[in-house]
This record gives sequence, structure tokens and C-alpha cells, in this order.
Amino acid sequence: MKIAIFCGSISDKIIMKSADKILNKFNISYKTYVISAHRLPDVLSEKIKKIEIEEGVELIIAGAGLSAHLPGFIASKTVLPVIGVPIYHDHNKNGSLGGIDALFSMVQMPKYIPVATVGINNAYNAALLAIHILSIKYKDIKESLLKFRMDAKEKLINEIE
Repeated sequence: MKIAIFCGSISDKIIMKSADKILNKFNISYKTYVISAHRLPDVLSEKIKKIEIEEGVELIIAGAGLSAHLPGFIASKTVLPVIGVPIYHDHNKNGSLGGIDALFSMVQMPKYIPVATVGINNAYNAALLAIHILSIKYKDIKESLLKFRMDAKEKLINEIE
């Protein structure tokens, strides 16, 4: 498994599902976990150690809403790259700032603990960024990524003609 995807709650898993499509397209192995950084910090810490040491995960994508503590917590426990996905659910209007709260929580990480962050609910781009990072090491992924980019460009050109 190359990528671990973490969600802070079951409802976040729905948003993070858009990462599956692109990871499957590139045949990138991944596994999704639902573990709250606030409610189960010890369980999360153990899981991070396990996936890094025993399972050889190379990159982590973490999605969370509201205070969005999950990506930063994970980044504080590992040196693996962490890509954060700020999440906003339409049903979560009470106390929510439309995902801006989660976005700010991720992009304002303190010095020494970076979290790369994509747009609100954009798990697809988080997975695509992960693929870009993996393409540095894996020639086959880089070749697939170049083809993907060319195909996307061709599709866009055909749409304007």
C-alpha cells in the first residue's frame, strides 16, 4: 500500500471517496481509515506507526472538517508527506464556517509541521497531488501521469472546437 487515507468521521468518508476514482485509475494501492484525532488520539498514533513501519505507506491524505485537527496531528507523528483536505458538509450548518475553518486550520500549521492543503472538499486533487509526488520515485506512475495530462489537454481542446 502506497497511500493511507484518513477521515475524521464516517461522514467525511463520503467526501474523501472522490480520491478513489483517480487512485484506481492510476492503479495506486491505498486504504482508508476512519479515526478521530480528538476522540481516539492513542489509536490514531498507533495506526500511524503501524502503516509507516509495517505497511510501507509513502504518503498520507487526511480529510477533516470544522477544527480539522486530523492532518496536523498526523503530520506531527510522522515525516511522511501529509496532504490535507478541508471538509464541509452541507448538513453541518451549526457552528460551521462553510469549510473555511477547516481550510485555515490546515494551511496555518506551525513551523516544522507542514501539511500540504488542497481546496475545500477536493479529495480528487489531493489524490492527484499524491500521484505527482509518487511519480518522482516511480517511472511507471510518471509515464501514466504524463499520458493522463496529455489526454486531459486533448479533451479540453476538443471541447472548444
